[in-house]
Amino acid sequence: MGEKTKIAVNPAIQVGGSLFSLEQLAKISTVVGSDAKIEMTTFKQLYVEVPIDRRDAIKKELELTGLEVYATGFVTKSLIACNFCKGAEEAGLDTARILNQAIAGIETPAPLKIGYAGCALGTSEPLLKDIGVVKMRNTFDIYVGGEPKGLKTSIAKLLLSGLTEEQLVPVIITIIDFYKEYAKGKEKFSKFINRMTLDQLKHITG
Repeated sequence: MGEKTKIAVNPAIQVGGSLFSLEQLAKISTVVGSDAKIEMTTFKQLYVEVPIDRRDAIKKELELTGLEVYATGFVTKSLIACNFCKGAEEAGLDTARILNQAIAGIETPAPLKIGYAGCALGTSEPLLKDIGVVKMRNTFDIYVGGEPKGLKTSIAKLLLSGLTEEQLVPVIITIIDFYKEYAKGKEKFSKFINRMTLDQLKHITG
């Protein structure tokens, strides 16, 4: 039996939420085989076990049905977005897709989850993510350090407000790079943020 690896599979970000179609689910079943192990994660991805030597071919087949395929493990997860109930334009669907393309799959000291909400309702719970982005009319607020699990659950702190669409991706990438450079070993992002001050982060993102 050949060596296997895991891939992360999720549908595209869209109005109505990240929903798998029946065609996509059927394709996953057909491509990976009936004996494959599939895990549903808490961040809207399926972890699918595939043979290493077929990984690239399987990735291409899945992407043909509109699915997105990313690395698993210690990386930035694909963007955890809201359902865009305010509409694609008002809630910033295109911006969310651009952000997802920029951040998904970046190697990090520990798995990193980034949430996006198209309005202050925050249905994707961005304040419980490592980094949360909230669209406020025509600008964006960034929160950092949310922790949804364990006995030390905490709400993310407001880092920056009033960012333009053009500023958003560079600022998020700067935060990720800072975390990669100064984290201690496999330090979780929430612990890293607790070691740093918001003033430090504001300085490097300014």
